[in-house]
Amino acid sequence: MLRTISTGENDPRIPAFMERVLGVQFFPPFTCMGLEKDGQIIAGMLFNVYTGPDIHVTIAGSGWTRRLLREMGQYLFDILQVERFTAVTEKQNVIDIVERVGGKREGILRNHFGLNRNGIVIGVLKDEYRYR
Repeated sequence: MLRTISTGENDPRIPAFMERVLGVQFFPPFTCMGLEKDGQIIAGMLFNVYTGPDIHVTIAGSGWTRRLLREMGQYLFDILQVERFTAVTEKQNVIDIVERVGGKREGILRNHFGLNRNGIVIGVLKDEYRYR
């Protein structure tokens, strides 16, 4: 069974999952959301570098649901009231998801996830987000 883990739960398994999958370490302050299946984290979103109009979202995993994407949009656009979010990933399946919700590729962060592991930057504007 799939279960969405909200930002309010502060579940430490989400950043641990993301650190393991991406091979990087995250330092607070951040918030995160995730998706749990049969007691295991299978997807996560970590929100940091909040500047008011923008927030960075690092995404990893699989099994994304519309419910999770709606909750992410509600958190970012209704609660935090950002105008956009910036997603950074190296995984094609995540790029596909972010583009499907309305994102546009904006650039590449060379060696962002380590040597020869570039981060693809995708921007999503509030008015373009398809799950609001």
